[in-house]
Amino acid sequence: MRVLLTGAAGFVGSHVLRHLLTHTDWDITCPVSFHHKGLPARIASAVCDTQWAARVDVVHWDMRSPADPLTLHQLGDCDVIMNIASESHVDRSIANPVPFVQNNVALMLNVLEVARAMGPRLFLQMSTDEVYGPAYGEHRHTEWEPAVPSNPYSASKAAQEAIAISYWRTYDVPLVITNTMNIIGEMQDGEKFLPTIIRNLRAGSPVRVHTAPDGTPGSRFYLHARNLADAWLHLARRYTEDEPDVTTMSGERIRIAMGPAQYRDGAFTRPERYNIVGEREVDNAELVRLVGDCMGLSPDVVSDLIEPVSFHASRPGHDLRYALDGSRMARLGWEPPVPLEKSIERTVRWTLGHPEWLYL
Repeated sequence: MRVLLTGAAGFVGSHVLRHLLTHTDWDITCPVSFHHKGLPARIASAVCDTQWAARVDVVHWDMRSPADPLTLHQLGDCDVIMNIASESHVDRSIANPVPFVQNNVALMLNVLEVARAMGPRLFLQMSTDEVYGPAYGEHRHTEWEPAVPSNPYSASKAAQEAIAISYWRTYDVPLVITNTMNIIGEMQDGEKFLPTIIRNLRAGSPVRVHTAPDGTPGSRFYLHARNLADAWLHLARRYTEDEPDVTTMSGERIRIAMGPAQYRDGAFTRPERYNIVGEREVDNAELVRLVGDCMGLSPDVVSDLIEPVSFHASRPGHDLRYALDGSRMARLGWEPPVPLEKSIERTVRWTLGHPEWLYL
């Protein structure tokens, strides 16, 4: 098996790279540019075994631009495309939306054009819970609820989904979309919430927690990046090894199964989609306390450093609560292998041992 993995120098992509190297014998091609948040150190950390190095091919390609014939030759033919690369920070999308959205739309188009040229057996597209907008009350979004993005970041991801679906429909790109909630783990960019908590608690500085007018903190289902990687490997194996051939609308046969709602009267109505979710919901004040506990700080000290702020006034386009229903992945037999508390503990301990990552 040969995999084209975009975003391998990014936070999530590097964890996927390490997971694939650890749990498969697949060869992996990693297009990189290092113009955005990608760092060579992440790839170096993932490829920590000399035998693994022979299975990884790093190709320079800025995905904002189409792949030229020489780049296509370097990328070769891949059985699976895993598309993770994207700008992902909400605050930056709000502060400077045009280049942010342009980047995500351009790279989506260019990666899909590579898919057209390669003809892979599977195209896995990473998306976000935020395309659905906020989840009110106790509701958890299920797959294929209406997309109502709240900010330029989530709109750019909804646009990526729409473009990918059009290539699935028009060109038979064998698309599977996954929507994932807030991801945590080692080597995460310092601008994200968990590294910010560690950095501020370490310095004794206040930690801003977005809250509703009544003081209710925002909440998420936090997921370690290796859990996401494990879910993707689960899907990649399902759709390339275990499933029977199915005929596409153009008459070609591909190894990808469609559920009753997706395959009807000899034609696909929409591609497959899965929510990948952490095991339980955590409000953001609780997350600060969990991190403080891992750092050995007293609960009183941590509570004094929590600074409630209005979620919308301080960050327009921000939603207080996101929530996804992960039952569809559970029915496939997948569950997160790393529990939440252990995910937080290992991330905090690693980061405290490598504090330089807090300031990147």
